[in-house]
Amino acid sequence: MNSLTLTAARTFEWTTLPEALAPGPGEALVGIRAIGICGTDFSGYLGKMPFIEFPRILGHELGVEVLAVGDGVTHVQAGDRCSVEPYLNCGECHACQRGCTNCCETLQVLGVHCDGGMRERMVLPAHKLHACNALDFEQLALVETLAIGCHAVNRAQVAASDDVLIVGAGPIGLTVLEFARAAGAAITVLELNAARREFVAKHYAGVKVVETLADEEAFQVVFDATGHAGSMAGTLRHARFTGRIVYVGITKEPVMIDDPLFHRRELTLLASRNAVAADFPRILGMIQSGQIDTRPWISHRCEFAELPGEMEGWLKPEARVIKAVVSVGGLGALTA
Repeated sequence: MNSLTLTAARTFEWTTLPEALAPGPGEALVGIRAIGICGTDFSGYLGKMPFIEFPRILGHELGVEVLAVGDGVTHVQAGDRCSVEPYLNCGECHACQRGCTNCCETLQVLGVHCDGGMRERMVLPAHKLHACNALDFEQLALVETLAIGCHAVNRAQVAASDDVLIVGAGPIGLTVLEFARAAGAAITVLELNAARREFVAKHYAGVKVVETLADEEAFQVVFDATGHAGSMAGTLRHARFTGRIVYVGITKEPVMIDDPLFHRRELTLLASRNAVAADFPRILGMIQSGQIDTRPWISHRCEFAELPGEMEGWLKPEARVIKAVVSVGGLGALTA
């Protein structure tokens, strides 16, 4: 079967994989139907993602169709549409035993630490599939990226009484925005890119969006979704005394902390990594009920065969990409 492998920075090659095996006990064979392209994929493509080594089959934001299930699998069946929880955890380490499967000590994320979904079919642990036949494959492919924001907001324990600053309005910043808004918080978004500011202003009534902040402006909870070391360091200036800072983006570069400021304000600094299983059914329900509408996010689409020729263009600022989705097998949309 066909797969697309990133063999070096900015280099995709088509490869032929052996056909996926019949699923064993606890497994499911799935057909890949839609793939969301996120910042991790772009960073990997550019050779800047610290956890991606070449060669690698990218793809962790997946909408899939169940083709067959192995023994003992009862929660999904052939024909089900599913979102994939792409975090393969051991279940035995300290973090897993505490329920923090998102940061398993030997975690393998599909498309990052191990080969992912840029292929036609694959076998997955069935418990990593979250079915919702009411949604189309594009919607299902965006559940994982939403889960990143869900987990980050949960980490910060955002309440309606909090004022929140989100730095960066790319896809991850938007997911944080969705769940901070669901918590009832007052939200300000700091974004340098004019197109992204326009997007937030158009689709998120009541959210303040700005290009700059005065040094004295401060918030109880600050999320940094940029993955930029300078921006991450600068969040301390915008956190109130006793404030909470969450790093959602990741960088290879050291982040320099102004320790006197950090101590004087007695700030809490949190990292947020991936998501947990409970986030997925919550998000599926929120999309199905209309509480979250991902449709405006999808600014760019292509077929699987077109992807190698599209990536470079999507990286250009003038492309104004909010979210790109790849259709595999021409089945990216709901037809039932």
